[in-house]
Amino acid sequence: MMSMSAPAATDPQSTAIAVSRLWTTADVDPFDDVEWERRTATITGEDGETVFEQADVEFPVAWSHLATNVVASKYFRGTLGTPERETSVRQLIGRVVTTVGRWGRDGGYFASEDDAAAFEAELAHLLLHQKLSFNSPVWFNVGVEAARAPQVSACFINSVQDSLESILELCKTEGMLFKYGSGTGTNLSPIRSSREGLSGGGQATGPLSFMRGYDAMAGAIKSGGKTRRAAKMVILNADHPDVGDFIDSKALEEAKAQALIAAGYDGSFGGEAYTSVFYQNANHSVRVTDAFMAAVVDDHDWELRSVSGDVLETVRARELMIRMANAAWSCGDPGLQFDSVINTWHTCANSGRINASNPCSEYMFLDDSACNLASLNLLKFATPEGGFEVADFEHAVDLTILAQEILVDNAGYPTADIEKNSHRYRPLGLGYANLGALLMSCGLPYDSSAGRAMAAAVTALMGGRAYAQSADIAEAKGPFEGHADNAAPMLAVMKMHRAAVDEIDDGAPEDVVKAARAAWEHAVEKGADHGYRNAQATVLAPTGTIAFMMDCDTTGIEPDIALVKYKRLAGGGMMRIVNRTVTPALNNLGYDARETADIVKHIQEQETIEGAPHLKTDDLGVFDCAFRAAAGRRSINPMGHIRMMAAVQPFLSGAISKTVNVPSDTTPDDIQDIYVQAWRLGLKAVAVYRDGCKQSQPLTTGASEPAKATVPAPYRRRLPDERRSITHKFNVGGHKGYIVVGTYTDDTPGEIFIVMAKQGSTIGGLMDSFATSVSLSLQYGVPLDVLVRKFTNTRFEPSGFTTNPEIPMARSIMDYIFRWLALKFPEAADATLPADPEEATTAPTAEARRKTTFVQPSDAPPCQDCGSLMVRNGTCHKCLNCGSTSGCS
Repeated sequence: MMSMSAPAATDPQSTAIAVSRLWTTADVDPFDDVEWERRTATITGEDGETVFEQADVEFPVAWSHLATNVVASKYFRGTLGTPERETSVRQLIGRVVTTVGRWGRDGGYFASEDDAAAFEAELAHLLLHQKLSFNSPVWFNVGVEAARAPQVSACFINSVQDSLESILELCKTEGMLFKYGSGTGTNLSPIRSSREGLSGGGQATGPLSFMRGYDAMAGAIKSGGKTRRAAKMVILNADHPDVGDFIDSKALEEAKAQALIAAGYDGSFGGEAYTSVFYQNANHSVRVTDAFMAAVVDDHDWELRSVSGDVLETVRARELMIRMANAAWSCGDPGLQFDSVINTWHTCANSGRINASNPCSEYMFLDDSACNLASLNLLKFATPEGGFEVADFEHAVDLTILAQEILVDNAGYPTADIEKNSHRYRPLGLGYANLGALLMSCGLPYDSSAGRAMAAAVTALMGGRAYAQSADIAEAKGPFEGHADNAAPMLAVMKMHRAAVDEIDDGAPEDVVKAARAAWEHAVEKGADHGYRNAQATVLAPTGTIAFMMDCDTTGIEPDIALVKYKRLAGGGMMRIVNRTVTPALNNLGYDARETADIVKHIQEQETIEGAPHLKTDDLGVFDCAFRAAAGRRSINPMGHIRMMAAVQPFLSGAISKTVNVPSDTTPDDIQDIYVQAWRLGLKAVAVYRDGCKQSQPLTTGASEPAKATVPAPYRRRLPDERRSITHKFNVGGHKGYIVVGTYTDDTPGEIFIVMAKQGSTIGGLMDSFATSVSLSLQYGVPLDVLVRKFTNTRFEPSGFTTNPEIPMARSIMDYIFRWLALKFPEAADATLPADPEEATTAPTAEARRKTTFVQPSDAPPCQDCGSLMVRNGTCHKCLNCGSTSGCS
């Protein structure tokens, strides 16, 4: 722990904190210890237009251009083009570090001025070297002159009572939180159901009716005054009489959206179809207890109770679970929060129950409370040999907890209740990013007992050290105000954390486990004597934008989405990027330089490590990712994600922001099993998202066009009587056939014939009918690109290897046909896939379509800042082009 000084001279009744230096020296400015360069930060949109540009910005040489673009566009303060605009990371980090340092001095945290200077220098080092980042509101607001009491927390939990005044007040509070870039969650169960009467007569409308109003407000007030949607969580208890309607609510709205899309309305993420239906601006979760889950497993009845506690109806618990799984299968909501587990690990149980969470489900604490987040970049603490820098990590945890603690009293809060509880309980949310990259660099598969043991050990060390530092600060500054009422339950939870260290699987690094055990021993012993300064200390957030700031390959607890990704270039075109952790991982697995080069070359060419030369079969799991490569077969099993969450959960104050992504052919029964296994393994929350469950189009060309009252009549462009054609013979999994494509005079396809069996056979008739429908689609103007995106990666038999070297593997006949069409008619198929590295400065060519990146979810929304497709990040989405997120950051 940070060493404690003798009592401060100005206050003989208290002590203060001495800060040691590990990375800096007193006579060297940490900003001078970094090599700098001037760059131009540029973000281009999906249409190639410049979305953001700031010239002559100063960044450390080691920071990537993506980090440059994200930080300059998101965090530099001041109006673009004015002298007040920030132009350097020196200014950005400087204003945050010096402000926190000044607040620490004013609050009497430091034993001496030397300790204050050491704190500022060491904190600046962490930030400059991308070892740490605070949550976005800190970068937005701290040190900005207009924000004297700045909002620094990304996560809020708000309460609501069963009165119209409280219901309307919640709407106001949420709006102000959205304005300043934060997210909020509320459990609406205190609101009486639609089946209960009002005291003055009449019938209550129920929480879902007010949810519509909250949803509309969230859609109107964009987060942080920017373009991304507000981040919001809505929760209802499993025994609320309206829980059935709540479970079905988003699925029913999804069905409406799909009907509108079928009628011709814009189905993009922000298009007419989805903006016309309710509940699109919030995540939904059902609060379930151990009693409910046991009733599901045993197929027992379950009672739905009024606000006053009367039983209004008895239903089958399993029937409710079936409805939850079916709804999640169709639209991704609701998720589950396991109430009994959450409150078993509650440090302040004597002050009330934990009823809700923030939008991403990682912060779970008392109602009307807030949490400022910070995340450490785990890969920065890995050794070249595959080990872990324990001492450096411990020092980083100590510094970060101290910095977050200083923020609490100097921050602004949207309501008097939140301000009161923030000061009374002082909850913090330290977490990490780049776990997936750390495990890969160490040569450990994400879905393995060794990988989970490593993750558990690191998380245990972080949690133990955080609470040990909190206890040390309590010795100097006193425990949090509410500690006296909660000393017994808090110490009991600390002992539960300590005991969990002994349950870490064999295979974890001994030095990390030893340090974790020592940290928890210190935390328990010091806490028993002096209490704790913070009621909560750790969570695992999705780390969206800040992960780009730290140049992380993976976010939060996630594995990598794919070994190969693409980066849009400012001058046009794309650049293929192979995960930077592959090479050190191969080195630590024992491959020599030549073998490593051959394997990396294979990944660059085939976009999968499967089939690479020299690679041992036993090492394949190290490189498994969340998504399956188009040319590969491997990906992490959904239960691999659940087991990883279960391994680290016992060492966290809060929970884990993570969505378990499952393939499109997952069934509702599969989702039920995931929910039950998550409960049995002790998770606090789980959300499942099935690829393709929402019908939003991945790209749209008419989002900025005004809506039209009528749909133009379709027009058929017929082919000339004499037309050129091309015939292609194919073989998929031993099943042979022919494709014949007739073309217009401009060589674009206008008709297709598919022959696979004798005329008159069932398969022949089906393929002929399908080809006719595709031909009519092409002639009525449906872009080939739309058909390619819709039918590629369709899975059914026959499937398997092909005789076409350009498409070595096909998941079905349809998958093969449309991938072949994309290769043969690249311009008609809208050649949007990236070019090879040597062609990166030019627009993509036909050759570029011979390779395809990982299978991105077919319904990923476009980024509202730049238009590029986003990917899943926790329970939200992030943009790989500009760093924007669709939820709290």
